[in-house]
Amino acid sequence: MTVVEILWYVAGVLAVALGLAVSIALHEVGHLVPAKLFGVRVTQYMIGFGPTLVSWRRGETEYGFKAVPLGGYVAMIGMLPPPRPGQTPRTASTGFVQQLGRIADDARAQAAEEVRPGDEHRRFLALPVWKRVVIMLGGPFMNLLIALGVTALLVTTVGTSQPSTTVAEVFRCVVTTQEQQARAASGGTEDCRPGDPAGPAHEAGLRPGDTVLAFDGQPVSDWDALSAAIRDRAGQPTRIEWERDGERMSATLTPRLTERPVTDALGRPERAPDGTVATHEVGFIGMGAQLETVRGTPLDAGPLVAQQVRGVVDVVLVLPQRLWDTAVAVVTPAERDPDGPMSVVGVGRIAGEAAALEEATLTDKAALLLSLLAGVNVALMVFNLIPLLPLDGGHVAGALWEAVRRGWARITGRPDPGPFDLARMLPLTYAVGGAMLLMGVLLIVADIVEPVRLF
Repeated sequence: MTVVEILWYVAGVLAVALGLAVSIALHEVGHLVPAKLFGVRVTQYMIGFGPTLVSWRRGETEYGFKAVPLGGYVAMIGMLPPPRPGQTPRTASTGFVQQLGRIADDARAQAAEEVRPGDEHRRFLALPVWKRVVIMLGGPFMNLLIALGVTALLVTTVGTSQPSTTVAEVFRCVVTTQEQQARAASGGTEDCRPGDPAGPAHEAGLRPGDTVLAFDGQPVSDWDALSAAIRDRAGQPTRIEWERDGERMSATLTPRLTERPVTDALGRPERAPDGTVATHEVGFIGMGAQLETVRGTPLDAGPLVAQQVRGVVDVVLVLPQRLWDTAVAVVTPAERDPDGPMSVVGVGRIAGEAAALEEATLTDKAALLLSLLAGVNVALMVFNLIPLLPLDGGHVAGALWEAVRRGWARITGRPDPGPFDLARMLPLTYAVGGAMLLMGVLLIVADIVEPVRLF
């Protein structure tokens, strides 16, 4: 790399690091604001973990930065119920279950010490369930707002790449996805071979640079409409019209019923739950579209973010399998899945490579970084909604379970079971935290040894 490329690389890494730090800070603001509005006493608002680097106090809340800038937290009083009246602390014991109970007792006692006289009604658990849910969902909701805002900025200023009705490539033959993969695995090429079915578009006379005007007698103005029409005409002779160098041309072709990859709104292949490329049988004529940059309205950000959410959810649903595939890629020649999980190291690396692209304009680089920042916020939102402690989704699940228990007690005439005791879930919290730490280490190693390569 040249000196200029190195400087651009560093600038890209710093830009995404700053964007990530701001996203984390705003995530915690999403918890802080509703907590204060609902009257909860917030003792700390911290970005990062570990030793405190710098802090200051405003009112009853201490604000500051920690040494490890990987996350943050908002500390509220009364997140655990106090020890019950007459409950005696457990004595020290070597038994595993007794030790876990002792940890829960200590956590409850520590939480009770934070409650000062007059604060009884300012405890987190003193709030109605719906207010607690609002507080815990405030963080993920803030990440969603950031993703929507960044995407809206990208769509309205730079624009997004969308397929047009101008032909970029025409395939001489039609080869199934399985056959392409088999040829690639055997070290061969995906070029046409004797016996391969001819590509209908090539056979009809279409060539790169042509602009399709009509299909099946209906004018077409965008690629999505044309693709939908082609998919529905499998096996049926259909008239297609196009323009080449100002001359209108036409022919009749028959779309072949062919297995093709399922693509998302951005034109990327979608993945099945097992990580393989999802496919479906559709009409296919064997041509690809040229991409053009189109500016839209802020409302266009919604569908794009929704598509990103679905992609992240698909990864989370099969996260153990994706992590195993990542580990395999580290120790074998297998390549990383570009749509799989990655650490902040991987995100920074992609940002640096995007910023250092010599052929990319400043606008292109800004668009890549904005898109990456939006994707990071979508990932933060979805991951925090997993219903496991210590994630926000775990607190929401606990509050909802409490509402169910109390509702059932009222219906059946039983005594109020009280608030859901998160201290009893500390063993699970520690286990989830440990798993998250191991996952982070694995992804960091993978992003160093076998990084995802997009450029």
